[in-house]
Amino acid sequence: MSLCPCGSSLEYSSCCQPIHTDPRQALKPEQLMRARFSAHVLNMPDFVVATYHPSCNALAEKEAIAQSVDSQWTRLEVVSTESGSNDDEGFVTFNAYLIEDNQELCLSERSRFLREEQQWYYIDGELSEMPNIKVGRNDSCPCGSGKKFKKCCG
Repeated sequence: MSLCPCGSSLEYSSCCQPIHTDPRQALKPEQLMRARFSAHVLNMPDFVVATYHPSCNALAEKEAIAQSVDSQWTRLEVVSTESGSNDDEGFVTFNAYLIEDNQELCLSERSRFLREEQQWYYIDGELSEMPNIKVGRNDSCPCGSGKKFKKCCG
């Protein structure tokens, strides 16, 4: 047994794997977001495409999505979750880390999810701009995680 790549500290078989088999198993936006991250780690672009909201026409962007999935994703931090304007909308703010050119990069996003016919879908997100200011290694990270910059996006 192995731990789930989403960072939940649960076994993959009882965390994201059931959602990878049937996306309707995600009962909350955070669960779908974690499964989408795990799909990036496990190189499952079809799952990522299938869990975009139908209005996004992700199938037309499948090649670009597959390139994004085919990166060295290392870890996920869920910063916050919040309800939307109704029970079928939710938001997840997270930091996803990847290694590129021997450097760890941080993708910070506030993702929006919609539920239709009892299934959650990713519809869009707002990338958090990392302020163009000088941040000391022991300062709080500007991404909002609450961690020191050197232990987060630094």
